[in-house]
Amino acid sequence: MARNNKNNKNNNMSMEERGRKGGEATARSHDKDFYEEIGRKGGEATARSHDRDFYEEIGRKGGEATANSHDEDFYEEIGRKGGEATARSHDKDFYEEIGRKGGNARQNNNNNNK
Repeated sequence: MARNNKNNKNNNMSMEERGRKGGEATARSHDKDFYEEIGRKGGEATARSHDRDFYEEIGRKGGEATANSHDEDFYEEIGRKGGEATARSHDKDFYEEIGRKGGNARQNNNNNNK
């Protein structure tokens, strides 16, 4: 049986190209809610099948990969953005509280090192 041109073209495509095209078709046919739902389900399944050590390991690997691929300017920028976001969402009492906790922790640390 002869194959039509459409199938011939697909057979000559790499797996990467087929995957990309399939992903694009899926993206066109589904909305944000679909992706949120499959992400939530995937996260729940992963949490059921992995322990704390798994998450610590992937966090360590991710941190190392980020450190290897970014420079000091990157960390300055994300620190600045994080500080600005925190400032927008917290009031003076928050900063007083974390300052008090930090001062107490430092004092306790100094006392333990004597």
